[in-house]
Amino acid sequence: MTATILTGPSCLSTKKAKQWFEKNKIPFEERNIVKEPITLSELLAILRMTENGTDEILSTRSKVYKDLQVNLDELPLTELLELFQENPGLLKTPIIMDEKRLQVGYHEDEIRQFIPRKARKKQWLNWRLNNFGLVEG
Repeated sequence: MTATILTGPSCLSTKKAKQWFEKNKIPFEERNIVKEPITLSELLAILRMTENGTDEILSTRSKVYKDLQVNLDELPLTELLELFQENPGLLKTPIIMDEKRLQVGYHEDEIRQFIPRKARKKQWLNWRLNNFGLVEG
């Protein structure tokens, strides 16, 4: 499974995420959402995986958000999604996803979910062996 990292212009969190994937030898595809805008179906797929809906992906600290003279809470979902498409700076970056998982932003503990299960198990067993001399419990 290849992860996709949706990126925006010059973002430190995006740089950290890409470095983490490279360090852990996990394949990923990078896509700059300014140069290659996000589609409506991609936005809907992202929203299906969020716990807090649009609040989870909306960048309230962005210049675009601050410049908007619109109450986003009052917009119908279709208009809000169109606004995201027209103004990719409204989205937090990076948005990291695969078929089953989603992470918005870079969080060192949470990004481990993208390590394949077999590799996570091997890391865990190595950690137990190194720390306790135990392999099986």
